[in-house]
Amino acid sequence: MSRDVGLSRDVILKLIKSIDRANIVNAIMMQGSAIGYLTKPDKLYLNNTSLLYALNSNVRNFEGTLRETFFVNQLKQSHKVFSVKNADFMINDKFTFEIGGQSKGFKQIEKIENSFICADNIEVGYGNKIPLWLMGFLY
Repeated sequence: MSRDVGLSRDVILKLIKSIDRANIVNAIMMQGSAIGYLTKPDKLYLNNTSLLYALNSNVRNFEGTLRETFFVNQLKQSHKVFSVKNADFMINDKFTFEIGGQSKGFKQIEKIENSFICADNIEVGYGNKIPLWLMGFLY
């Protein structure tokens, strides 16, 4: 990215940190990564889904990003949110979440303790499958 923009890596990372603090983006670090201004984020999301809709004309191809953007926006306000290798997110170093649609299965996280599916397009949860819309109550 720094090569494409014509700025040094340090400057890009400082800019990302600044726009994260300004609540324009949510920079998500990998769990266990070093914390510092020279550590690049593992994932970058726009702060909220309204920004995503405003900046993308073809939202149909971004369903997964929309779901993850909403999830991060709702949880990052009061919780520590990290990315992890075997799922989408780790919350407060304890709970693992995989974000998906109605048919998202547990295969990816079946051997992980305290793991949950946060699924879109379902009204009621069951077992460790939670409706995505419920995350809106955590803000």
